[in-house]
Amino acid sequence: MAQLFFKYGAMNSGKSIEILKVAHNYEEQHKRVLLFTSAIDTRDEVGYVSSRIGLRRKVIPIFPDTDIFAAVESSDEKPYCVLIDEVQFLHKEHVLQLAAIVDRLDIPVMGFGLKNDFQNEMFEGSKYMLTYADKIEEMKTICWFCHKKAIMNLRVDDDGQPVYTGEQIKIGGNDLYYPVCRKCHAAPPLRIKS
Repeated sequence: MAQLFFKYGAMNSGKSIEILKVAHNYEEQHKRVLLFTSAIDTRDEVGYVSSRIGLRRKVIPIFPDTDIFAAVESSDEKPYCVLIDEVQFLHKEHVLQLAAIVDRLDIPVMGFGLKNDFQNEMFEGSKYMLTYADKIEEMKTICWFCHKKAIMNLRVDDDGQPVYTGEQIKIGGNDLYYPVCRKCHAAPPLRIKS
């Protein structure tokens, strides 16, 4: 029976490498998968899943008007699994489409993404994945500054100072964000860059 999975974690928890690994494992068994990612993520290029360790793959970009259900339903060959990276950037209607893929097409869907932003507010996509997912799994990583588990994302400015206000979405990697524990989010041991 197909299910909707949400695998979330802080920055640097290995979400993108995991989605590429899952796709590889299916394809090694000659089982077709469809991979998608939010078109908002432009760190590499629109329509690519890239991991920090250098693996990269072209995938289907999701724009605000993309109908993911229709894309999967009209696919030439029924996939064994649908994989979505950066699921936090999806809108509610996209998450409902993912649930419909599971319920109406009987295809498992795995969404990978952040749960909360740098202000510890939920992303829209994550909120609805937590609401509709059959299975939820945390992907763990450690705090950038100490030995505790990272559960938050700290945004920093060009001077390396913490940022706690501003636009929810600002695309970046280690240049803008650190995975941190709650204590280090509130009082990060940062120094001003010279």
